[in-house]
Amino acid sequence: QLQASGGGLVQAGGSLRLSCAASGRTFTFVIMGWFRQAPGNEREFVAAIRRSSGMTYYADSVKGRFTISRDNAKNTVYLQMDSLKPEDTAVYYCAADPQLRTAVAAGGYDYWGQGTLVTVSS
Repeated sequence: QLQASGGGLVQAGGSLRLSCAASGRTFTFVIMGWFRQAPGNEREFVAAIRRSSGMTYYADSVKGRFTISRDNAKNTVYLQMDSLKPEDTAVYYCAADPQLRTAVAAGGYDYWGQGTLVTVSS
């Protein structure tokens, strides 16, 4: 129901854009977000956006470099990642929920995509 795409290999300083398309639901997700998990690390919050207002949330580590946006007509959320660093290397997961419980914690999301790998080389 959440299909993430856009990962790949990029050099440090480069850019990638991730997409997450939601489908198959009859209700509307009110919050959609991105999390990432590097090998040996816990899954961490990256960014989130409220579907109706467009309010955004960012982890401090990506603020100013990543931009989250949404296209409500397409039920799609995007993550534009600029000035990428090797430490951004991780599997990126999109997540969504029909309720707004918490935007910045994995526990606030019941629906998850399959993940897309982002590798940033130095």
